[in-house]
Amino acid sequence: MRKNTFLYCGLLIFGLVGAFLFPAFKLQLSFLYILIVLAMTWDVQGGQMGYNTFGNILFFGIGMYVASSTQIAMFFSLAEWTDAGGEKTFVHTIPQFFQGFTFGILLSGIIPMLVAGIIGYGILGLRGHYFAICTLGLGIAAGEIAGGIELVGAGQGMTTPPWPKNIGDTELRSEFFYYNCFALVVLTFLFLQWAYKTRFGLVLNAIRDNEDKAEAMGIHTMRYKIIGWMVSAFFVGIAGGLMGNMVGYIEPVEIAFAGPTFGVFMVLMAILGGKGTLWGPVIG
Repeated sequence: MRKNTFLYCGLLIFGLVGAFLFPAFKLQLSFLYILIVLAMTWDVQGGQMGYNTFGNILFFGIGMYVASSTQIAMFFSLAEWTDAGGEKTFVHTIPQFFQGFTFGILLSGIIPMLVAGIIGYGILGLRGHYFAICTLGLGIAAGEIAGGIELVGAGQGMTTPPWPKNIGDTELRSEFFYYNCFALVVLTFLFLQWAYKTRFGLVLNAIRDNEDKAEAMGIHTMRYKIIGWMVSAFFVGIAGGLMGNMVGYIEPVEIAFAGPTFGVFMVLMAILGGKGTLWGPVIG
């Protein structure tokens, strides 16, 4: 127990001072925290529950679009923003930027979570390769659909609200997103650590070991599978919202629903570090 306490405190201190120890790598460390969140949440299905999914990138992209669209639509016309070049025409004040950011990030977790619950009823009855292929198709289809929606820039993409010029400090911008990403990875880790110790975690493992026997024992496996996917979607969506703001530009296929990159990275990190464990995705 004492060793674990020292480890947690050491990592927490590193995260808090990392922006000052490595000032030239704040953006890279922020991306690293986002990837860790993606890997930990993928492991809820792929490791703990035994359902290999390639569709979590769907929630990443939805969260990215929801966050930025909310930030814009709260104060300006979203259609005019995407049509007229965004920040070249409209400028957020400092209060507008942070109010929009707060509500945008909140909705970037809630909306993907609801989408996961709705979709889950339709596809979580599938198992094995059928489930994996279906989720892969969801991510690809989402990118193509987003590429045809003019309101969010269609295939040309859309810019996200820029850091307010009145603040005028790019270092402050980097630190702001760094600590938001670090807070997200800490909250995700702590929540999953708690969840895996409850009945929820035991049921996920029972589904992985033998879903038919779990159902025969009276466990409502579909309910837990849907809840697990909704938990993943919530944190992945927030990660997408933060990523969109950091990058400053959202393109449907290469950035938002980037299955060949982020969609693959989250799976590889969990597998290389040791899927089905809490620390595996972090180490990976």
